[in-house]
Amino acid sequence: MQWIAISGSWRKFDAQVEKDVREVAREIISRGNGIVSGGALGVDYFATDEAMKLNPAANQIKIFLPGTLELYAAHCDERIERGDFTREQIDELIGQLIKLKEANPNALIEDRESSTIDGAAYEKRRAAIIVAADAVEAFQVNGSVGTQDTIDKALARGLEVNKREYTIE
Repeated sequence: MQWIAISGSWRKFDAQVEKDVREVAREIISRGNGIVSGGALGVDYFATDEAMKLNPAANQIKIFLPGTLELYAAHCDERIERGDFTREQIDELIGQLIKLKEANPNALIEDRESSTIDGAAYEKRRAAIIVAADAVEAFQVNGSVGTQDTIDKALARGLEVNKREYTIE
């Protein structure tokens, strides 16, 4: 089994990005491979959702969080207060992660060393995803810096990267 990292924007996405991500996730799972992702909204959420539909046991999914699930949920709640997300979005995301953990506790990889979720925690998560991956499917919206960092880390490690670029106003 190969593990394919799925990386992309959480800030901006549209119906085309969602369609493309779901199609790629279906192809990966259908071939008997697995997805590796970061548990964020947008691209990560779509890929995980699609993978869980095809594999409810979640044994083809690895989701790396930048902290524990509890710490991540609290961090997401703070992002609601800042206006980054809606309550509905966060409830769906955290609900998805809880469902994943219930289906397969080993599918959710929590960083128990990080006591706060900040830029360093997200950097550590991106690095862990690349270490776990055999290849990368990137969905880069508006030149996303985080997605580019994942691409750069993957290329430096010698991984194959399939990058799709989108511009969304």
